[in-house]
Amino acid sequence: MVAHPTRPRRKVTRSSRARVAFAMHHGLRERLLDDELLHRLRAVADVEPGEALHEFSTPEAVACLGRAEILVTSWGCPPLTADVLALAPRLRAVVHAAGSVKHHITPACWERGLSVSSAASANAIPVAEYTVAMIVLANKRVFPLAAEYRSAGTSTNLSARYPHLGNYRKRIGIVGASAIGRRVLTLLRAYAFELVVSDPYLAASEAGELGADLVDLDELVATSDVVSLHAPALPETRHLIDARRLSLMRPGTTLINTARGDLVDTAALTAAVQGGQLYAVLDVTAPEPLPLGSPLRDHPHVLLTPHVAGSLGTELLRMGELAVSEVERLVVGVPAHHAVLPHMLGRTA
Repeated sequence: MVAHPTRPRRKVTRSSRARVAFAMHHGLRERLLDDELLHRLRAVADVEPGEALHEFSTPEAVACLGRAEILVTSWGCPPLTADVLALAPRLRAVVHAAGSVKHHITPACWERGLSVSSAASANAIPVAEYTVAMIVLANKRVFPLAAEYRSAGTSTNLSARYPHLGNYRKRIGIVGASAIGRRVLTLLRAYAFELVVSDPYLAASEAGELGADLVDLDELVATSDVVSLHAPALPETRHLIDARRLSLMRPGTTLINTARGDLVDTAALTAAVQGGQLYAVLDVTAPEPLPLGSPLRDHPHVLLTPHVAGSLGTELLRMGELAVSEVERLVVGVPAHHAVLPHMLGRTA
């Protein structure tokens, strides 16, 4: 049975130095933690030597789990099932150096009373930055113009062909007041945009504090110059942007999806783009990747990127730094600053 959301999390005490192990894709730990971050971690905890765990069945993995009090996870961590937790009797906390914990945190973790935290707020930063960049470039029609300029060598009569080109006074619709959606709104306040947001869990007063007007989703898609998706993938959000809502969008609207591919009906979007009505910036798709024959791959109204909006390269260090900060708190008995609780999972990615 899943623990009640208000059930106290177990705290890691400092009666002895905490033992920290890692579970993630091979080679990822070295990209999350540079020498400085690893030094900070070793100053407060004993760090398991060797490679990070990417499966839990080997004798070495079983021995490592048996010693671990804090498990730092990231992409590639296998599910922490009841059988796995039975191998880790000292485990009290899972610190996820990435975004969603849904792939590896199971009901057994809540039953155990584990403290769980996530670096989703750190991963939100590059996604929001990517989104803002795409909004600005989309309103300038950079993508079709760049393709035309590359092939033709010139681009003339822009004012006649794109009379509404530009960012001044454009209406930007944010779907989902998630950590990323909120950060996008915060960044967009520096521009001369009209901002609207749609989220069933958001109050009008909260939207106002974010600099946006709260509207229902149909109004948002029907009146925005750019519609940017930041909602979680849930059964009720599958095909949130379907053929009907795509038909509500005004000609020339740009749809940006950096959230989850299933939020959009790909077949309906393909038809709308091919009909010349819409533009799209897609960092995620359903399926992912799109088939090689998909018309969205080379359509001049579409920018397709390979899931690059989230943390990559140097941006991984930001998530590693957050994870180290969480461990520093936990080893002295202070609750995680970025805790994840069971009741939050129904509203997050």
